[in-house]
Amino acid sequence: MRIDNAFVSTAFRYFAATAEAGSIRAAARELNIASSAVNRQILMLEEALGMPLFERTGRAMVLTEAGQVLLNQTRVSLRDYEDALGVIDELRGLQRGRVRIATAESVSVNLLPKILADFSERYPSIETFLTVTVADAVTEMVHSRDADLGFTYNPSTLDGLEIGFEKSIEVGAIASSDHPLSKQQHVSLADCFEYPYAYPAQGLSLRLALDAATESINSPNHKKKKPILEANSLRVMAAMAQEGRCITFQTRVGIEHHLKSGALTFLPLTDTNLPKDRLMLIRQSSRTPSPATQMFEKFAVDYLERHPIK
Repeated sequence: MRIDNAFVSTAFRYFAATAEAGSIRAAARELNIASSAVNRQILMLEEALGMPLFERTGRAMVLTEAGQVLLNQTRVSLRDYEDALGVIDELRGLQRGRVRIATAESVSVNLLPKILADFSERYPSIETFLTVTVADAVTEMVHSRDADLGFTYNPSTLDGLEIGFEKSIEVGAIASSDHPLSKQQHVSLADCFEYPYAYPAQGLSLRLALDAATESINSPNHKKKKPILEANSLRVMAAMAQEGRCITFQTRVGIEHHLKSGALTFLPLTDTNLPKDRLMLIRQSSRTPSPATQMFEKFAVDYLERHPIK
């Protein structure tokens, strides 16, 4: 029997469940207990603190400012507790470790699934939890300890982070095999903007690099056309390019199969002010990773070194 329920305060667990679910009834279903028991624990907690934790609007439970503060701290405490239990289990030889991974979308298409599949085969008793999001959110998840490891691009800051792996990757134009530019050896961003194009949305690391590189193009003397699509999904933009609807911009990561089959063409860009994308595997520097996290990081880095990314 795990000791979670025996040592984590019932009131705090019920409070956190209600905050996450948004209502007492939904939390009770999740906890598989009576709604009255959840409500009683929350009322006792509010009485002990001397402040309301929720605004009760009908059946909805909306956190007050005090409730949000308590939830943030409760999440940290529960993560600390779960992390400690995981390490103790591993030390006891129970092999019940877990690894929480956050990743940028392009890594999740081909590269990371191969790593996860091989790791799972080698270490079937270690649980892995994956979140796919934009690069900035990956960095924030590692900072906030919602993820143990993160695969991200060009983090705006490395404060509090350590880099387990780093690789600079060329950014190019992506087009279908029958696009008018597809036979060129290389192209410029200005060349691409003469055709319909898709553009990464705010929040994607590539957006900042492209914006900086296109400042001279988007000048009073040379007005850049607007994109036909802005999206926070590189997969969607690559699919649009494959359909022949537009040209777009990204690295080869995530479209390996399409390039190999000839469905897409990667065109190197001649713009010297466009930096390469920096793919990084990051972790927090202020805490020692669990044995399971260390095992996954070593496994992933070994894989990436054996299979170099272009």
